Formats: sequence, structure tokens, C-alpha cells
Amino acid sequence: MLAVRRAAQRTSVGLVPRRLPIRQVARLLTTTSAQTDRETITRLLYSIGTKREVERYLRIFSASSHPSQPAKFAVIKIGGAVLDQIDELALSLSFLYRVGLYPVVLHGAGPQLNEIIEAEGVTPDYIDGIRITDARTLAIARRVFMEENLKLVAALEKLGTRARPITSGVFTADYLDKDKYGLVGKITRVDKRPLEASIRAGALPILTSLAESTEGQILNVNADIAAGELAKELEPLKIVYLNDKGGLFHGVTGEKLDVINLDEEYTGLMKEPWVKYGTKLKLREIKELLDHLPRSSSVAIIRADSLQKELFTDSGAGTLIRRGYKLFKHNSIEAVGPDRIRQVIHDRDPEVQQGTQSVSGVLSDLKKTPYTIYGDEPFDVVAIVSHPPGEVPVMTKLLASRNGILNSVVDNVFNSIKKDHRKLFWTAPADDENRSWHFERADGSFTRAGKSLFWYGINDVHEVERIVNEMEAKGRIERAYLPVAPSTPPHRLAASSASGVRSYSTLARGIQFHKKVPGGSRGYATAVETSTEPKKVALIGARGYTGQALVNLLDNHPHLSLTHVSSRQLAGYSLQGYTKSPITYQNLSTAEVEEMEKSGAVDAWVMALPNGVCKPFVDAIDRGAEGKAAGKKGVIVDLSADYRFEKEWTYGLPELYSRADIRASSRISNPGCYATSVQMLLAPLLPYIDLRAPPTVFGISGYSGAGTVAGQNDPDGRPTTTPKVTPSSLNGGVRPYSLTDHIHEREASVHLSSLLTLSPSEPSSAAPISKLDVETGPAAEDALIRSGNPLKVSFIPVVAPWFSGIISTANIPLKDGVKLTASDVRGLFEKKYEGERGVRALGKVPDITDVMNQQGFVWGGVQVHSSGHRVVVVGGVDNLLKGAASQCLQNLNLALGYDEFAGIPLPQ
Repeated sequence: MLAVRRAAQRTSVGLVPRRLPIRQVARLLTTTSAQTDRETITRLLYSIGTKREVERYLRIFSASSHPSQPAKFAVIKIGGAVLDQIDELALSLSFLYRVGLYPVVLHGAGPQLNEIIEAEGVTPDYIDGIRITDARTLAIARRVFMEENLKLVAALEKLGTRARPITSGVFTADYLDKDKYGLVGKITRVDKRPLEASIRAGALPILTSLAESTEGQILNVNADIAAGELAKELEPLKIVYLNDKGGLFHGVTGEKLDVINLDEEYTGLMKEPWVKYGTKLKLREIKELLDHLPRSSSVAIIRADSLQKELFTDSGAGTLIRRGYKLFKHNSIEAVGPDRIRQVIHDRDPEVQQGTQSVSGVLSDLKKTPYTIYGDEPFDVVAIVSHPPGEVPVMTKLLASRNGILNSVVDNVFNSIKKDHRKLFWTAPADDENRSWHFERADGSFTRAGKSLFWYGINDVHEVERIVNEMEAKGRIERAYLPVAPSTPPHRLAASSASGVRSYSTLARGIQFHKKVPGGSRGYATAVETSTEPKKVALIGARGYTGQALVNLLDNHPHLSLTHVSSRQLAGYSLQGYTKSPITYQNLSTAEVEEMEKSGAVDAWVMALPNGVCKPFVDAIDRGAEGKAAGKKGVIVDLSADYRFEKEWTYGLPELYSRADIRASSRISNPGCYATSVQMLLAPLLPYIDLRAPPTVFGISGYSGAGTVAGQNDPDGRPTTTPKVTPSSLNGGVRPYSLTDHIHEREASVHLSSLLTLSPSEPSSAAPISKLDVETGPAAEDALIRSGNPLKVSFIPVVAPWFSGIISTANIPLKDGVKLTASDVRGLFEKKYEGERGVRALGKVPDITDVMNQQGFVWGGVQVHSSGHRVVVVGGVDNLLKGAASQCLQNLNLALGYDEFAGIPLPQ
């Protein structure tokens, strides 16, 4: 079975950046001053791919190398014919160098060698495709290899790229068969130390495919074989073969094979009549190589001028070959394995996780009609398709792990489904972070009530409507998926058909056909639509400073209305500071809260209660939500610390953790104010922090952070509050407190640790930093694992005589072998928070005027110790805003489908 072409990538008009030719980008990259900030170079990459793609691959590749093993990014084998394109080749390699990547480069020189030995009267002779090498041929080969090696090094140096010629000392070999082949070697050992020394010195290692015997005899080695042996030793993420063809091609159609998944396709591919001779040998060698390597490794066959597009875009440029996994399809749960399928549903099904459906319910529904379960052997992707006789199939579940998404297993499974079913319907949440993936594979869709229905294989709107009505009547899809009512204003929509593309404006039912555009994708894309539907909020505990700040924000929210406020002390008094409508404080009981949730009186609840008193209200809301339809469950955002460590709750710090999880959640724990500041300060440096000498953060907050106590009643008898700590009680100074074991210390440590893993091979699509190499030696690793939290933050809080605002100073020791400059650190912060509307960079040390009454997070004042091994950086938030109320509103907006910053006045 041949690899299916990469699916077309759907991109909204007006959002596509102007694409520069690859060659022009390479020249821009490599002619820029060596002092150019890496961020500037990275921005140029956006002209060949999306920002998301480029940053994801840079993160993966950068994480692949560790100071103790710096040569794990890529092995690039250059064919002799490519050496004739020396300028293009040098540009492509220099491009990698300029973004901080160090491939190990090995070249052949077959065509050049043939030309010279023929000119000297020597006729090349081969046995079984292996060049017979006598002493005269070897002498010429050494000279040719040296000349070509130095020529490439010189071309790189001319572009400002440091390179080191390595023509011996890496490969040790025995005679392959001295009597038969002469001075031809079979590699027995690879010494990677010269390569690693070159990279540590900041130079690309440029190798030839010559080896030495243990007695010191030079031996000729096939360059492809040498590259393979090198890869087996280094275990790189990428093995790249540069040739002048740019990939492998179908022997009948002539089309380039974009992706080959060997575990699934190898046997069938090798039986194809057009796969013979060199192609068969190449595939066999690549399979043998990849069988020796981790599944994260892959082989790319491309042209030199397509190197950056292959490495940094989902669409790629040449032929990508990886092991993948074999796919399966079964028509019964028993054939798949009941325990395995139950576990996948339990761990990944969003409806099960949200409590709107049970695992048993999913399996029970499955048995109502004939079905097929599709997936891959390790269950990275499982899909379930219901297909009653004579009816259009429906894919009822598509459950993918992160690995399944990143390695495109989800595409392989979907393609397997497509081969079996000419027509298909399936559904997804309207705010699914992978919404674009569904658009790319569908011929049409419509959205209603927070859910989208997609289909392919049908191009007639009336046929779609008929099928949907039939499926709804039989209970195969929920009514929420039905088209909107005829009263909805008509839309001008694009429709595709076999004859072309046409526009029409006669539909008033929201059905949209998709026009596919050229482009490819190896993974999920992201697109999020926002809602403007009015919704209602109840605030439980509106008496303190945070409650007052939230009331002020909701008063200016374009879509949210505050309809209920609860405070035992203020019951019966009018709410002040809210102008949309008159509201009177209530003292809501848990029974009243349960009934309000059951009746749908509000869409969201905010708990602004002290620590330890929230649970009865949450339990009441949970009881009221029992039996409610999916998507109707009231959202809870809890501002206390009660649920910040609960797995069933989503931790709501959008800039660092998954916005998609927040969008899909109805139970959100709002981070603490200090914890927010600490995590925002440390996250950009996570890959470099010395976990054995944890960072220390000194946080100083205004006195409002200490909370309030009951004060004297005002002249109208209305209860008032006073701050627990006052400026006068501080005598104009500051007061350290909770010097150890502050709850925000634990909070920051636990959640930042969730961004760390001991395996760098599986980066997250949801967070800019998520899968980081924290190796510090085997013993230290074991200790980290035993400790529970790999990162242990030390935190010291201080209260100050101003009202609100936190200034945090982080002192961060770096791990062994890491040395950063202040420019490096600023670059890491800029990259981490690029595009984050709620984050501001300052060109100075932030002070309280930069923080007080300001939305979002600010950072600045970056300094690095003269050793380069310790970083100090300063940041801050207003503890009542980003530290509490506006962060709460960010989470509410995401969970309710609004723009994340609706109602939050960000600084201009």
C-alpha cells in the first residue's frame, strides 16, 4: 500500500503570509550578520511555513541535543552529484547553523572520482554495485575526497559558518573482502568524539566516507553505508539524504512519494513490480537502519535547496520515511481487546472526561449498529465508525494521543477509513483546537450549539440535509448538530463540486462546503472560532477585593451579565459598581445553588471564597448538573486554592498550559497570584534550569494580597471590610512572611514540573514549552523521579505598603554545560511569549507603577552573572487582576467560547 499524498492544508484568505522562494530565504538567513539575533532569523523562516510549524520543529530539534550528546539533531549525507551544487548546498547547511542547529555532514564523491580516474586512464570496475578499489584508485579517492571536503568547508566559512574538515579518525573498518573488492572496508566501529568536539567548538563537522583498519590502512566505504552506521551510533532525529532528484518516485505514475510508513507499507511496497534494483535496495537499507533507531527517528530524501522546507514545515519537500506502526481494523470489541479499548475511551474521550458520558455507555451505544474499530498497534489513535447497512457511515469517535497527532498516525488511520467508506459524517466541538484538521479532510460542515458536523463524499446540500434528518430521527447524531433554523440570515458560502467551484446565497441553514487549497500537512492545525452569545454569571463571595475587581470587569464585558451575587454579610444590600442592571446581594444556600444549576439559571459560577469553604457549593452544582445535556453543564472557576491540585480540574493559566483544555473544561481552578508571577518568570528558562539547585523567587506584594476582615458598618448600617494588613501596621516598611512551604511555592513547583519530562521526543502542540530534556546524569535523574516534582521552586513572599501589585525577582542557576547571555535570555522570553496579548516586555527593571492597576504580566531587568551560569529576571502582575480577577475572566471567556480577552482592557 503506497503512502497517501499529504492532505491539502486549508488556510483562511488574508491570513497566509507572503511566501518567499526557499533560495531567497536561505540567502537572507546566511547573509545576515553573525551577530543577528536568532529571533530575527526565525522570523524569516515564517516565509516558508507557519509560525506554529517553525517554532514546533525548532523546539523539537533544539531539545534533541544535550551538552553530553550534542550530535543528535541530524546526520546529512550528501551525494557526489549534489557537491556540484556547492553554493546551494552551503546556503542550506549554513541556514541550519544560523538557527543554532549542528548537523553531522558526510559526503561522497562518486561522480568526481569517476571523472578523474577515467581521465587518468583507469576504468572503474564494480562487483555487486561495489567499486573495486586498488591502491591507485584509493590514492585518487583520498585526493578527491580531501579536495571536495575542503571545498565545502571553504564555501561554508565564506558564509560565516564555522566548519571543521574531518577526513579520518571516525570510522574503523575491516576488509569487506580483500580478494574480491580490494581496499574496500566494512565499518566495525564509529568514534563520535571528533564530531562532538567539533560541535562543542561551534563548528559543523564535515566528514568523508573513508575508514581506517586497526592497522592504519585507509579503506574506501560506501557513503550511504557510512551514513547509516553513523546514524546507528548517534541516534539522531533526522537522517537526511541529499540527492539531485529530491525524493523517491512512483515507478508508474511518476509522482513523488511524500510519506512512507514502513511498518504499514513496506511489505506491500516491496512487492510492487516497479520497485526494483536501486529503489528496492534503498528501501531495504533504510528499513534496516530505522529498525535500529528509536521510532522518533526518520529519513528524508530531498534536494539541497529544499532542506529547510523539509525540516521546518508540515508539508515537507521530499520523501519522508519513518517506521510508523501497523494499522488494524476489527468489527468487535473482543477482537481489539476490551480492556485496551476501555482504557483509551477512559483516558481520551472528552465526553467521558467531562462526565457527560460513561465508558460503559460508549460501549453500549457502540453495539447498537454494526461498527468497525480502526487504529494502530500501540493505540496512539483509535477511531470508531458506525455503518448500518444501506446508511451513510458515521465516525462516532476519533481518539488520538499527542504522539498520534505529532507523528500523523491520525492521518494514516483516517486514510484507512476513507478507503473503506466513500461517504462519512463525523462531529467535533466547535472550539476544537484541531478544527482546521477537520476542515482539511471534509467536503463540508455546519456548526450549531457548540458542535460541528463534518462530512465528505457528498456535494449536494439537499442530500446532506436529508441524511442529517434521517440520522437525527434514528438517534445516530444529536439534535444539536442539525442545521440552524430558516430564520437565520443567509450566508454567502463557497461550494465545491466535481465541475468546479460555485458561490450561492440561497441557503439559510448554515451548511458550508469547503474549497480545498494546495498545500500539505503531516499533523493537526489549529483554528478557533469565538462566540458572541450572551451568557449569565453568578458570583459566590463578592465581598473581598477580588470580587470587587471582577464586578468591575464584568460591568464592561460585551457578552457576560452578572445576575447573582452572594455574600452572607451583605445580603439584602445593593451591589455597587455594576451598572448594567440593579443587583441585590443574596445569601445563597447550597440547595438554592443546586436548583439554579439544575434549571440553567446561570451559565457560569465564580467562587471567590476563602480557602477550604468552596466544596459544598461545588458539590451542589455537580448535583444540579446531573442529567443535563452535554454542553449545558455550568462552568465553575474557583479562585481559592481548593482545586489547584485536583486532576479532575483544569489549571487555568492560559499562557503556559493548554488553552484547548480550558475551552473544553467546565471545572477550572484559577492560579494563585504569586504562583502566576513565579511560573511566568520561570517557564521560558525551563530547559536550562539546574534542577539540583532550584531557582529562588523573591516576591513582594501590595497589602491587598493579605485579604480583608470585617470592619465597622457605614452610616447606612452596611457592613464594610478593612485590610488585614495596613500601611500603618508596616511602619512604611515591608514584612516577610510564610518563609517556607508557602502554598504558592508548592503550586508553582507542581505545575511547572508538569511541563518537564525525561523524554524530549514528544513535544506538545498546545504549549510553547512542554516536553523538555531534564537529564542531569543517571543518579540525578533517579533522584528527580523519586522526588515527585522534578522542579522545586524556593519562594519567599513579602508584603509591602502599597495597595496592589506584585514584583517578583527570580534567581535561576543554570544546569551544567549551559552558558547564556542576557540577549539569549531575552530571546527565550520573547519567543515564549510571542503573540501573547497579555504579556509585555520592558526595557528596564519593572517597578510597581508598571504593574499596579495594569492587566497582564510584565517582565524585564534581565541580567546574567559574569560566569554565564546564573540568570536574574524580574516580572510582575497586579495581584487583583492577572493574579486573580482578570485571569478568572480569561478562563471564563475561553470556557464559554468568547475571545480570551473580551472585557479585559489590555494596555496599549
